[in-house]
Order: sequence, then structure tokens, then C-alpha cells
Amino acid sequence: MKKALTFVIPVRHQDNARDWAKLKSNLTATVKSIAAQESADWKAIIVANRGADLPVLPAGFDVKWVDFEANPLHEQGSVDKETFYEAVRLDKGRRILAGMLHAGAMQHVMVVDDDDFISNKLAALAVSSPQANGWYIREGYVWGDGSNYVYRFADFSKLCGTCYLIRADLYELPASFEQASDEYVKRMLGSHIFIRDFLEKNGKSLAPVPFVGAVYRVGHVGSHSKSASVLTQYFPKWLVKRPIELLRRLRRLSFISSSMRREYFGEKV
Repeated sequence: MKKALTFVIPVRHQDNARDWAKLKSNLTATVKSIAAQESADWKAIIVANRGADLPVLPAGFDVKWVDFEANPLHEQGSVDKETFYEAVRLDKGRRILAGMLHAGAMQHVMVVDDDDFISNKLAALAVSSPQANGWYIREGYVWGDGSNYVYRFADFSKLCGTCYLIRADLYELPASFEQASDEYVKRMLGSHIFIRDFLEKNGKSLAPVPFVGAVYRVGHVGSHSKSASVLTQYFPKWLVKRPIELLRRLRRLSFISSSMRREYFGEKV
């Protein structure tokens, strides 16, 4: 059945996970966040290698099992940066493509990384405008794994891959997995940094999500980007010499309220 919003969650090969127990724990939290949508007009596809130990999934979730080889260049620092990124884009993009083709008919689709969180208002946004090109998340939170505060980031779609809701036909999906070129997989699916410009150049601009749309988890062992903690990233020592900038950043730092725990983390508080 066609839903207003389809979430696709690509999960890396088991051999590429530094700590599968942590990955599974993070994925469990992401699943909980997605399942808390205010509108029931959604479905979710997790893409994982056959044999992966996945958490118990609630209603609305399906699994697309794949048999892809492990990515031999999955560790940043093992090769030059661009070679690493290209390998990650190809691996991630193939998983996303498999998930989208498995999903069948879709209205809007959102790729969600397996360690992030989303607002519970997103499915309702897709329901409200079925013909819209889609949306990008302009403002999102950055959350240090396990902390009690978040940092509001003003250009979120350039920071985190969990950032787009796009009308499915605009992806111009191939009829089969085999018909997709590696270049298509890497540029249209494997990274969030190319598709928005592509759509704009083709007269299909995305609108900003009119609320804080997602939470980017940083500072955990399984992160591809090897991201640092919120304090390390946004409050370096040199800020003490620039009090105005320090004050500006402090205003973007918030303790996680009970309403935020409901909206983003799926907690019933």
C-alpha cells in the first residue's frame, strides 16, 4: 500500500561495524523515533545484510535482506578522503536503492541514518502536501551520544544525511537494481550533498521543513564521520576570546525537555 512517507534505513555490513551491539542499540533508538510519528500514514524499510542481528521491529517496519559484500574501504583514514567517500557512497547508495525498489509505490521518501532521530511531525507534513517536490531540514539538533542537551544547527541539511523528504518520482529510479549505474547510485542516493542541487537545476526545488526536523547523533564509536562531541565541535577553547560568538552559540544549546523526548526520541513522558 502506498503511504505518504516511506523511510529507508540503510544498515552497513556486519563486518564493517566496529561494535555491532552498539549499532543495534542505536538502530533500536532510531526505530523507536520513527515509530512515534503522529500520523500513521508511513512505512519503513530497513536494508541489512542477510544474517544481521536486528532488533525486534514494531508495526510499519519491513526488512529488505541483501547479500552485498562488505565495503573494504569503510574506515576513514585507510585511504585518501575522496576514495573513502566514494566507497561509502556506493555502498550506502546500493542499500538505499534496494530499499526503495523493495518498497514499491511511494509518495515521498526519506533516508534515515541508522543512528539518528526524527521529528514525529514529518509524516503529517508529507500527508499535508502530497504533490510537493519535498522538503529539506533547515534546522536540526546535534546531540552528543548519551548527553542531556542538544545544539540547534542552522544549516542542518549540509551537516547530516537524515535531512530530505523527496517525492519518490524525482529520484528517477531505474526499473531494476541492475539498470542503475554506479554514478547514479553515488550521486542520487549515496550522499545527501548532491541531490538538492540536482533538483534545483531541474526546476524541482525543495522547501524548508517548517520546524526543527531531526537530531544528528555524534560522538559514538560507530560513526562513519568519526564525529566529535557537541562541546568539542562547537565550543572550542578559543571561544573564550570571542564572548559575542560564545554567547550566540550558548543560545543554541538546550537541555532536552520532556516534549523533545516525545517528539524526537519517541519517549512517552
